[in-house]
Amino acid sequence: MKLENETVWLNQYQLESLFETNRTSLNKHILNIYKSSELDEDSTCAKIAQVQKEGNREIKRNIKYYNLDVIIAVGYRVNSFRGTEFRIWANKILKEYLIKGYSINEKLLKKQNEQLKELQESVRILGKVIDYKTLSNEESEGLLKVITDYAYALEILDQYDYQKLKIEETSGKSTLHSLLDNT
Repeated sequence: MKLENETVWLNQYQLESLFETNRTSLNKHILNIYKSSELDEDSTCAKIAQVQKEGNREIKRNIKYYNLDVIIAVGYRVNSFRGTEFRIWANKILKEYLIKGYSINEKLLKKQNEQLKELQESVRILGKVIDYKTLSNEESEGLLKVITDYAYALEILDQYDYQKLKIEETSGKSTLHSLLDNT
């Protein structure tokens, strides 16, 4: 799967695997989608050069990739068990979005809840350490550094999950550290 220009791209072999159907059927559906003007071929199909070895030769071929619009349109046309599963899933998401105004990525929510529990456990452990012993100024600074590094790492992971990660600083110092140094 290719993720590019805020959409997903699959070739016919990947579509065949996704919907567990044959390429002849896929071709028929794709041609009908374009023939009926449901979608515009120029904006939903891209030819991407692929190089593969065949014996001792390297062969370069242009492979057609189809974006998410085509994947969804094909999913509503293909007659296979996986096609039916896709339609059930897509209808559930669409219904949820129309009724609630949003849709929830349950896997991502579960992961973020696990991260929150880890952070809560870390804070609980740190609280016990502080109750057990009065910390020196140096120990307090070290503890604060651990907390800020942990929070910064969680923020980076969150940005990565949402594909919004931008590397702006390469000095190794986080923005949180810079803010703390200035206070």
